[in-house]
Amino acid sequence: MEPIRILQVFTILNRGGAEANVMNYYRNINRDKIQFDFLVHRQEKGAFEEEIRMLGGRVFRLPPINPFTLKSYKKQVKMFFDENPGYQIIHGQLSELGVFIYEEAKRRNIPVIIAHAHNSRMSLDAKALFRQWWKIRMRKSVNTFFTCGQDSAKWLFGEKNAKEAYTMNNAVDAVKFKFNPQIREKIRKQLMSFDKINIVNVARFDKQKNHIFLLEVFAEIISLNSNYHLYLIGNGDLKEQITKKIEELKITNYVTLLGERSDINDVLQAMDIFLFPSLFEGLPVSFIEAQASGIRSVVSTGIPNEAIIIQENVKVLSFDDSKLEWAKQIIGFSNYLRVDVSDSIIINNYDIRNNAAKLEKKYTELLIQKS
Repeated sequence: MEPIRILQVFTILNRGGAEANVMNYYRNINRDKIQFDFLVHRQEKGAFEEEIRMLGGRVFRLPPINPFTLKSYKKQVKMFFDENPGYQIIHGQLSELGVFIYEEAKRRNIPVIIAHAHNSRMSLDAKALFRQWWKIRMRKSVNTFFTCGQDSAKWLFGEKNAKEAYTMNNAVDAVKFKFNPQIREKIRKQLMSFDKINIVNVARFDKQKNHIFLLEVFAEIISLNSNYHLYLIGNGDLKEQITKKIEELKITNYVTLLGERSDINDVLQAMDIFLFPSLFEGLPVSFIEAQASGIRSVVSTGIPNEAIIIQENVKVLSFDDSKLEWAKQIIGFSNYLRVDVSDSIIINNYDIRNNAAKLEKKYTELLIQKS
């Protein structure tokens, strides 16, 4: 019997949170029963594409969504479905930008049309007004609501629909991320940071992630204690701006840009503090990973409370506090005994194995209910 093929719709298959989350599920779901294909909106090859093909998935491409070329875009959406009939489940991972996919899927009577909420706000950009309208418009075509958390569901779907949303946890491999002293020593030697207190941030270089504020806080830390080192994992449009800020603050010798990494689980072993001052978030995968590794985290009030799993390892600070106060709080939070917290990740239902089985069951039930 052929597996149910589900079309996962993305902007690009980079190492962002939503992409990493779906890949975690894809690796652990029973692929004899459920298979994923991916529809993306970029021509450049994404970080996960080779692995997807190895797992039996296919990758299709559409052009980027541009408010001023929608006629051409809609034509290509129609052409895609003409050339690739047979999908019974569409799982949109690009929020309101999936509106035209959802509308075409509805016209074709595809039984299950899922929109997945990953964020609790949107960044202000050239598409913002269009996206606000598309957010309302898409709800007419979607018949199933998925979310990573309640704040995200309310923002994308509205209060009423949010109550019906299925929470698909941003789950991680608890065993893979559990504290390992041997790996910690190995990676610290590789990074030449075995005598430092290491701070890490894992996020794309985007305004939402607030890297400039982070760097200014770190400069305050160095002014108080020069035994700290900062590692930035990620990439993005603001890389040049971030690099210039590092030079301006004269902290070049204390900051290392590691780029995009496929070994986050190992790198986190070498770290001591996860610093995450995002302006807003849905339920960030990188924060769950950091908690699973057993390191302490200092986060902003832009992070929803439901993302905090290991309470004693997390400190929440406000942007009303000065950068110097942030620095003092981080330094005071840096001295602790690190332990294995994998049991807490499993107990709190954030381990990928149980969650993958639940998702497999959910897809199957939806297909029966909606067909």
